[in-house]
Parts: sequence; structure tokens; C-alpha cells
Amino acid sequence: MLNTSNLSVLIHEQAKVYGEKTALSYRDYDTSSWKEISWRDFSRMVSQVSNALIHLGVEEQENVAVFTQNKPEGVCVDFGTYGIRAISIPFYATSSEAQIQYMINDASVRFLFVGEQYQYDTAFRVFKMCPTLKRLIIFDRKVELNPRDQVSMYFDDFLNLGKGEPYADEIQRRVAAVQPDDLVNILYTSGTTGVSKGVTLTYRMYAAAIPANDKVMDLSEDDVIMCFLPFTHVFERAWSYWCLSRGCQLAINLRPQDILMTLREVHPTCMAAVPRFWEKVYSGVQEKIASSSAIQQKLMLDALAVGKRYNVDYKMRGLEPPLPLKLRYKFYEMTIIALLKKTLGLENANFFPTAGSFIPPAIEEFVHSCGIKMTAGYGMTETTATVSCDWHHSPVSIGSVGRVLEGIEIKFGEMNEILLRGDTITKQYYRKAEITAQAYDEDGWFHTGDCGYLKNGELFLTDRIKDLFKTSNGKYISPQALESKFVVDRYIDEVAIIADERKFVSALVIPDYALLEQWARDNAIAFENREQLCQNPLVNKMILDRIVTLQQEFAHYEQVKRITLLPEPFSMERGELTNTLKIKRPVIAKNYKEQIDAMYEE
Repeated sequence: MLNTSNLSVLIHEQAKVYGEKTALSYRDYDTSSWKEISWRDFSRMVSQVSNALIHLGVEEQENVAVFTQNKPEGVCVDFGTYGIRAISIPFYATSSEAQIQYMINDASVRFLFVGEQYQYDTAFRVFKMCPTLKRLIIFDRKVELNPRDQVSMYFDDFLNLGKGEPYADEIQRRVAAVQPDDLVNILYTSGTTGVSKGVTLTYRMYAAAIPANDKVMDLSEDDVIMCFLPFTHVFERAWSYWCLSRGCQLAINLRPQDILMTLREVHPTCMAAVPRFWEKVYSGVQEKIASSSAIQQKLMLDALAVGKRYNVDYKMRGLEPPLPLKLRYKFYEMTIIALLKKTLGLENANFFPTAGSFIPPAIEEFVHSCGIKMTAGYGMTETTATVSCDWHHSPVSIGSVGRVLEGIEIKFGEMNEILLRGDTITKQYYRKAEITAQAYDEDGWFHTGDCGYLKNGELFLTDRIKDLFKTSNGKYISPQALESKFVVDRYIDEVAIIADERKFVSALVIPDYALLEQWARDNAIAFENREQLCQNPLVNKMILDRIVTLQQEFAHYEQVKRITLLPEPFSMERGELTNTLKIKRPVIAKNYKEQIDAMYEE
């Protein structure tokens, strides 16, 4: 049953219902085992955080920041902060010194929680440049303090300040004073197009978003949720709060690079993911098929073909499959498909919300063909995550981002821009009155910057206005449409389309280096390093030929004419990717100007 209690008391109310049932679990890397935290202990830690924060002097609606990777301590701090009517601001664990300094100063943060050594070192280096910052509180006891540090304390010492609940009466008074439009979070956007903006989220927004999602998707207290995306991301944050409201167990993945291992250890029923995760799964399966014997290839391809007919052509459309197809699918479901799910750790799968960027149709079709219920969706930080998603008991079309949630009004403006109104939509960017005014029209419609259309009740996205390229010939190019088409190729890992103010379309390509190296060896192409491999004309021709095949459906002026293979992936360290792994196109254009210009030389 959905608990609709205010976030300031949600954990305590759930603890009354679930007691010793597991609320949170996490991997202890020292023992290579998973540790569990009951609802009762979760509630106790949240209460200690609330009391300790008051002991330090945190005021109502004061900003408290959390700079960490996913950790149970971070979740406890969030809810402990809500419990005293204060505001939690999460920072991405990979944020740079410049980003941290900007956000601390923008939000006038006094108290900053940090996770491990990187976060501590980064925060300590900017401490003197942040006039409001008073104290760092460190989650990991293994963090080594700077010899000059006189401002930090460890989390367990911090918790001791709240033992015995010395401020219970004050906490009760603050909780009673909570208003629907009080701020809960300030989430700083990842900044693909410029300066990071603080999106304000309120109790009213969460109170509208959680029940709206609950009405259209099947979640229960028996579900085990793998928390893979950073809690800093509104998708994982809002999704997790819904899951906690349902009494689910959150299995917290501490290290993103270990997700395939932790999936096999936990066997979750649900996990919020971005398309990039499923692209990697798709590539792995395609490689497994390519390296199998002829008989195995035939069986696996037939299993996927049968899975497509059963799940995509019938079940997703709300149709009943014919008996012969049911029987064939049942056979594969118990054999090849079952083995695939078990290999991934998804044999207990319920559903997997997927959003954050465009989902290539081939990837979506593949996941459903494997009998995994991908629930596609669309949303933004400014909309408390979900605007639309696949409703579990309504027909679903490949390529759509589902149906708009109850309580959200939608209409389309110039260039078919999606405009929204409703209680889940933010009312302001933090301390950015001018930018806030630009985001809304006089009738209160929020301008998303995304283009789309409705068909048979489902929302389809077409372009992002700011991402559209205009060639020197006056033609508009949608880079996402091309990029999503190319990344399904097993030899292509990442792509950045180049076209703005250029006379034709080109692309920077990050190949799958392992597969490309093997292809070169199989074709007697000598190379000493990746640079030589990426510069080889035969290698470039092979990749371009594959791109030419993939882009046949596009108009001639939209098609890629030249490519450059890059010997290193795009990186967050060089500013080329956001914390959510989206390409920062202006940075790509600047960092690779020489390579890009070379593609346009006559």
C-alpha cells in the first residue's frame, strides 16, 4: 500500500509498519557481502541525523549539501534534513572543484557531507573560497584528513550528537510547521548548455508526482530495487522516494562500474536506468551471438525473433498471442531467455524504468524481446522526473515515451515544443529570477525545450530545440536521431554528430576498441597503438561503411559523409560529458576543433 506521508516523516511512519523488514542494503567491499538495514534502524539513523543537525544549529529551510556517491548514509542525511524542515542539496560524486565551489556559494551552504577521499579532498581544497562553509562531515572513516584540517568530523561522531533524541520537541514543532511549498531539494542541472541552474523541488511537487506514478505502474512492498543511477539525479531520487513510499527494499550500488556484478549478487526486481546501460547489454549479447557456433546463433536469433513477436507485436499492444506463438515463446522463456536473464541477474525482473535520453528503437525492441519490461519515460529535473511513461495496463508503442501522467497539462508551442503545467512542475530556479522568467510564458506554461507530438494518447519526442544543428545550406539536423541509430552497432561505442554551420554532416566516433582491435588482427592490419588503429584508412572505411548502411532511412542532407575515429573516449574530466553522461556539444566542438576542421578540408 502506498504511504502518502510527508517526506519529513515518511521513514518513521514506514518503520511503524515494517519494523525489522529490510529497508536498505549495500555492498560491504571489505567483506564482499551485502549488509542490511531494517526500517527500524533506518528510522533511528534518520532521527539521529535530525537531532545532530539541530545541535549544529541548522535552521528551518537552510541548505545542507551532500557530496557523495550512492551510500546509505547519504539517504539518511536527506531524510534527516527533511525531518527538521531544512533543504537537501545533492552534488554529483564526480563534480569538479569549480562546480562544487559554485554550488556551495550559490546556495550559501554551511554544512557539507562528503563521501570518500575524492569528495573530501575536493571539498577541502575549495573550503577557503566558500565564505559560508563552516564544516565538512565525512561518511567514510578511511578518509585521511589533511594535516591542516580543523573543520571536519566523521559521520559516526556526528551521529553521536543526536543520540537520545535531545531535540525531539523542536523536531516535532518543525514537522508540524511544514508547508506544501517549502523547498525539499535544490538539484543543480548538469549544464549541457551553460551555467548550472538550481532547480527547486517542493513537498507539493513530490506529493503530486509519487501518487501519479503509482497509479500507472505496478510496484509493491515485495520489490527489491537496485539503485544504480546517482541519487543526485532527479530520476533516481524521485523513483527511490516512490519505492520507499511503497515499502520496497533499496539495494544501493556504491560503484557504478560494478553494476553487472551487483545485479548478479542481488537479483533485483526493478532498477531505474538510462538507455546507455541497455546499449551496453545489447552490445554484449550481440557479441555473444557473433562468437557462438552456427547452431547456437540460430537458436539465439530465433529466440529473440519469437520474443519480439510475442512481446512487441502482441503483448505490448494489448493483444493475445496465438497459441502456437505462446508455446514457442514459453519454450524459449524457460531456456535461452531464462539463461540470458540469469546471466544478467535479472531472473526476478518486474519492470525497469528507462529515461534520461533518447532510447534507440532497436534497443527498446531488443529488451522487450528478451522478456524484460522496459518502461520508457520522459521527464526533467524541473518536472520532478516523470512527465510521461509507459502505463502498465495500456498499449505501448516502440519509440514512444508513454502517456502523460494525471495532473499534468500538456500542449505544443512553436516548432512543436512541449509546454507543461501542473503541481509537479517547478516554480523557480534558485536565485535566478531572470532565467525563471524566460522558462515560463504569461499563461504559466513551462517551456521544456523538447519537441514532440501525441499519437493515440502516447507522447513521441522528435528533437531538442537547443540541440538542433543548422547546416550552412540551411537544413536542420537532429543529432540525437543519428547518434541513437549508430550506437547500436557493435563496433561503435559513442558518437558525436557535427553539423552546425557546416556544409555537410560528419561524426566523431569512439569505437569499441576491443572489437576493433580484434577485427584489425583478423584482417591482418598491423598497429602498435590505438592512435595508429584509428588512423588506418581500412579501419575508417569499415566503420564508415557500417554507418552508411545504418543511415539509409535519413535524407541525403542528414547523412554522415565523413568520420574521425578517436583513440580515447569522451570524458567528464575534460568537461566533455555531464555527470549523467550526456555530451556537452560546445565542449566537444572546442576540444576537437582540429579534428573537426580536418574533416571539412577539401
